[in-house]
Amino acid sequence: MKIAFLDCFSGVSGYMFVGSLLDAGLPFEELEGSISGLKLNGYKIAAKKEERNNVFGTRFSVSLHEEDRGVRHLKEIKALLKGSDLPPSVIERCILIFEKLAMTEGEIQHISPDEVPFHEPDAVASIVDMVAAVLGVRLLGIEKVFVSRIPVGTGITTGIQGKVSLPMPATIALLRGIPIYSSGQDVELVTPPGAALITSLSSSFGPMPPMTIERVGYGVGSRTLADRPNLLRILVGNDIDKQDLETVVVLESNLDDMSPELLGYLMDKLFDAGAMDVSFSPIQMKKNRPGIQLQVVGRPEDNEKLITIIFRESTTLGIRTSYNQRAVLKRGELTVDSPWGKMRVKKVTNQDGGTVLLPEYEECRRIARENNLALRDVYAWAAALSRHP
Repeated sequence: MKIAFLDCFSGVSGYMFVGSLLDAGLPFEELEGSISGLKLNGYKIAAKKEERNNVFGTRFSVSLHEEDRGVRHLKEIKALLKGSDLPPSVIERCILIFEKLAMTEGEIQHISPDEVPFHEPDAVASIVDMVAAVLGVRLLGIEKVFVSRIPVGTGITTGIQGKVSLPMPATIALLRGIPIYSSGQDVELVTPPGAALITSLSSSFGPMPPMTIERVGYGVGSRTLADRPNLLRILVGNDIDKQDLETVVVLESNLDDMSPELLGYLMDKLFDAGAMDVSFSPIQMKKNRPGIQLQVVGRPEDNEKLITIIFRESTTLGIRTSYNQRAVLKRGELTVDSPWGKMRVKKVTNQDGGTVLLPEYEECRRIARENNLALRDVYAWAAALSRHP
């Protein structure tokens, strides 16, 4: 599987992301031709080699043919994307990214996402940067993107609303649930579009995954930084593991004053909100009180949503948060012929490349109910498939 690792030692922006893809071998002419499907006039893209601290990379830029620096809103951008000739998967991904930006800005400004103005630095450049990044990942055949921890700047900068602290409010909101650290630089290192891109395209944040490197590219930033080259490095290659690695957030809390009936409801709400796993374990707490430890495993981007549900639906006063790497075997679905008709089963690929077929509980339950059978008999038949895949 082809993967990419973004080494964000100097932060990330939309144009740096695109520059790194071009520097890693994405043909400029192919990208330019693909972007033309956007059917957007008044701009021109360019790419040129530039040096930062004796390291050369590619700087991607969008220039305007005319003064098109007016405000655009989410509805207009979505209409533009839906009316384009871009691949459907690119259109869908770009819409999700702009919706994420609009919802984040809307929460900060206390306005509807549809009212959020896109005009910084200009709407056209932002649209082209986003589309070029999503297209570039697709054109290079990258199936998964992994990202390092993210350095952020400090200090005060001037935005459309006046003086604001760094990281920008939208940037820090988009990076919720993502491992970040202070760079010690009084400069903006991560832009809101950059944050929206990496949180939408990546599947893991942290150490570099095991991989064989085929290409290395550097996207050049506009500033000269005092203590580091202003570059975004991308490593493109192949996964050398048979398993996938992903970052998960683990939420834990100890409860000693909650009804079991309420715990069941809490579990249902967490799963409805996207939790990957929810468990209750008996523990002995202070003052010899028997209690329950709640553990929730979820995706980093769902962190705030899951925390809100735990505080609202439980009696806890505090939640412990940690981020872990999770190794996951590749899995999929397979439809097989059974004595009762078509049946869906899980297909799991082991580390040695072999496959195992496992029963799917909901499917076994459906067949058992429809045919008035014992669930364990249907389950046993499906489990036996692993012996004769």
